[in-house]
Amino acid sequence: MKFFRLRLHGFKSFSDETVLVMEPGLTGIVGPNGCGKSNLVEAMRWVMGESSYKAMRASGMDDVIFSGSGNRPARNTAEVTLVLDNADRTAPAALNSADILEVTRRIEREAGSVYRVNGREVRARDVQLLFADASTGAHSPAMVRQGQIGELIAAKPTARRALLEEAAGISGLHSRRHEAELRLRAAESNLERVDDIIAQVQTQLEQLKRQARLATRYRALSGDIRRAEATLFHIRWVATRVAEKENEAAQSVLIRQLADANHAQLTAQRHAEIAEAALAPLREREAVTGAVLQRYTILAEQLAEETRRLAQRRAELENRLRQIAGDGARERELVAESETTLASYKEEQDRLAAEQAASKADQEKARGEAQAAQALVAEAETALRTAADALAQNRARRSQAQRNLQDATARHGRTAAQLAEVDRDIARVLATLKLTKPSPSAALHSMRRRPPWPMPKPRPSKPKSKPPRPRPSSTPPARVSPNSMPWSHASKPRHRRLPRCSRPAGPCSPPWSMNSKFPRL
Repeated sequence: MKFFRLRLHGFKSFSDETVLVMEPGLTGIVGPNGCGKSNLVEAMRWVMGESSYKAMRASGMDDVIFSGSGNRPARNTAEVTLVLDNADRTAPAALNSADILEVTRRIEREAGSVYRVNGREVRARDVQLLFADASTGAHSPAMVRQGQIGELIAAKPTARRALLEEAAGISGLHSRRHEAELRLRAAESNLERVDDIIAQVQTQLEQLKRQARLATRYRALSGDIRRAEATLFHIRWVATRVAEKENEAAQSVLIRQLADANHAQLTAQRHAEIAEAALAPLREREAVTGAVLQRYTILAEQLAEETRRLAQRRAELENRLRQIAGDGARERELVAESETTLASYKEEQDRLAAEQAASKADQEKARGEAQAAQALVAEAETALRTAADALAQNRARRSQAQRNLQDATARHGRTAAQLAEVDRDIARVLATLKLTKPSPSAALHSMRRRPPWPMPKPRPSKPKSKPPRPRPSSTPPARVSPNSMPWSHASKPRHRRLPRCSRPAGPCSPPWSMNSKFPRL
């Protein structure tokens, strides 16, 4: 039995129907990572009866169904068909009916898997036995995965024995033996269960016999009870008939007594009607008397309420009179105090008028002194603003002079370094050319004293003139920083710049050209 063709439809990354033909010889599948090579091996293991979703690299068996992509919708089913060549008729007897066997496994989402062989539904166990007889299967060592060779080398003898048995083609027999052993164990457990059931049934049989005896006795006693109850009911019926006749005789006597009682009731009713007619005038007089009494009672209550209200009003008026008398006394005291206060205020007013007349001259004198003090303060503020402006200008000039000094010092240092470099170059050139001219340093000193570029003429100095005194302004002086002073072009310090060389200065060349005096190496 040989593998002939593998057909996939909706399994993992194979959305469309894909057919893999396995020709005689060696069939290889080549592709980049992630193209689905491992999915083909997993499809073969899955159709051979693999039941573990972890072996399929999934979180559930439904994950083997194509879950969709950006351009394709998800599917609800997956189907894998493995076509086998059964020309040698080595398949099990139940499936050995054709030369070509198509083993199909189909799964629906949330519905489970179905196995079919040539269109006929079979069990998963039958498919596993089919491939076990062919020395292969979902867990067969014939399907070599990554790292399996190392596992076989380091495997225990039991695992190696399973590999050799499968290579010998007896793994199907072991599977059938295992299934037979399972059936035998199940039969033995069933026999033990039957023995337990027989013992239990025997116990129940003894109980049923005892219950049958009790039922027979109950039936006999029930018959005796029914006969005794029938006799009792007959005796009670006879006694009831006798009592009924006696009750009928007593009823006739009671009827006669009832007729006499009705006659006496009618007589009494006529007497009551006569008495009722005599009581009607008395009841009318009683009603009139009750109405008069009720009216007098209401009047008496009203008079008592009015008397109580008048007494309460009288007490309130007396309290009010006492309060008015007290208020009058307090008002008189307040009038006396007010007259005293008015007299004192009159005296104070006269005194203040006299003091006001005396203080007018002092106010005029103080006003003149205040105006003079304000003039002095204005002059002092003007002088202060002028001094602040001069101080800011002096500070700005000082900072500019310090920066100029620092620049000049830096340029002097650079010039000294360049001169030292020139001395070294001259010494090196003289040593190379082996010149014997006397006192080369004299020529160097003369060259230092007379540089090759034209010296700028000194500018005539302008006589210093005193800056005009700023006029006092009414606005306060603003704070001026040295960096923000509006310097004019004439007041900026001018620095002498060195002339540029005819070539860029190198690490061993002076800042000016020496082509006219010394040859360059």
